[in-house]
Amino acid sequence: MLAQTTVAAVVPYFNRWIREYPDVLRLARAPRRKVLRSWQGLGYYERARNLHRAAKIIVHKHGGRIPDDPHQLSRLPGFGPYTAAAVLSLAFNRPYPVIEANVRRVLMRLLCLRGESGPGQDRLIRERLESLASKRKPGAFNQAMMELGALVCRPRSPLCVSCPVASFCLAYKRGEQEIIPRPKKREVRRIEAVIAVIRHQDRYLIQKRPEKGLMAGLWEFPGGKIEPGESPERALRREIREELGLELGRVETLLEVKHAYTRFQVRLRVFGSRLDEKPSLRGRDLRWVGLRSLRHFPFPSGSAKVVDFLAKTNKIKS
Repeated sequence: MLAQTTVAAVVPYFNRWIREYPDVLRLARAPRRKVLRSWQGLGYYERARNLHRAAKIIVHKHGGRIPDDPHQLSRLPGFGPYTAAAVLSLAFNRPYPVIEANVRRVLMRLLCLRGESGPGQDRLIRERLESLASKRKPGAFNQAMMELGALVCRPRSPLCVSCPVASFCLAYKRGEQEIIPRPKKREVRRIEAVIAVIRHQDRYLIQKRPEKGLMAGLWEFPGGKIEPGESPERALRREIREELGLELGRVETLLEVKHAYTRFQVRLRVFGSRLDEKPSLRGRDLRWVGLRSLRHFPFPSGSAKVVDFLAKTNKIKS
């Protein structure tokens, strides 16, 4: 959970996760839809899918015990060098250095390595970590390095006067700690989109996203991007016609949702439409769902806000 996410954001999700899945067997047996729903709000849903797949492999191939062999561990879904090293050092006291964003920043400043932070620096960083790491408590050393980067050797305004290793830091000695690593330039793409909350009697139409790609396997309300020159309502009618073969009747504006992803800023225009007759929509990726049941489906954060809006306006408790 901590990959790409802050500790403060993770804590409530972690506590709920442990209550739902207190051991690997419970996670392996859980339906994937429930696993994704438990993850909703953390983003990067491939992490949840990998956890689920890894739990199944651990149960079926390793007797329910996480392997302590680095080769077996690295074959599990989602276990790259960082995760494998963290598990081996923290759970099994094995001397594998962890390299993640915080550790990488600390070492780049200690060694005065200029340039952007990234895997290109990792060979030299790993060599230095292996020479520094505690052989007796490698897990504690890895945690200390990550905490040092998160709390003291911060990306901006590092607390150098409080740093326990400032006397060894070449960047600090040269006054370059604020420019190492060099900040990455990120291009943020702005997207205008429309979605339709289509209702027939007391049920709402939702669809499942493809199993590959962005937010794979999550559920959402139908809709799509607004093309240049289109009004939101025209885009809505076009998208519903293309996706579902439906012609919407009267529509009403419900709300506007703004949400930011890693490289995207999305503005969703949400419209509601009631259908007098239930259309015959075929396909396992479409579902008519009651309002209370919507809470059991994993949605992207933007669509989840629409579900919250529907629950509040219809006075349905979560």
